[in-house]
Amino acid sequence: MSKLELKIIPPLVTAIFALLMWSVTKITPEYAIFGQYKTTLAIIILSLGIFIMLVAAAFILKAKTTINPMRPDKSSSLVTSGLYKFSRNPIYLADFIILIAFGVYLSNIFSFIIMIGFIFYMNKFQVKPEERFLEEKFGTDYLTFKAQVRRWI
Repeated sequence: MSKLELKIIPPLVTAIFALLMWSVTKITPEYAIFGQYKTTLAIIILSLGIFIMLVAAAFILKAKTTINPMRPDKSSSLVTSGLYKFSRNPIYLADFIILIAFGVYLSNIFSFIIMIGFIFYMNKFQVKPEERFLEEKFGTDYLTFKAQVRRWI
């Protein structure tokens, strides 16, 4: 187990990557890629991300299991309905969509490159450790779910 596994809450990871995206935009402003409708497009994408996050959270709360991503060992049930039929991690997907919205708003090609780092970080230090806990806790039920549903989309 790595020292970074399950140590930084995903909203903070998202904020850190957003800050990196903003920073690279400030030092490379000449690499703009979107035009006059970037704000409208960013708001639409942001709304989608927030909607996905809220719906996914509602399914977790309905199942009366933990929503705390730092404590997957506290999971009391496996959520496989709703958005979880399409993504094993719809809240992390929502975080990524929110970063996409911010990238559109910033309108800088390098901010999109930084987003790739978010996926790598989340997979290594958040998703894979969670999966280990869930496999241990739910056994074949989780393995079946994992085989049927993609990690992100």
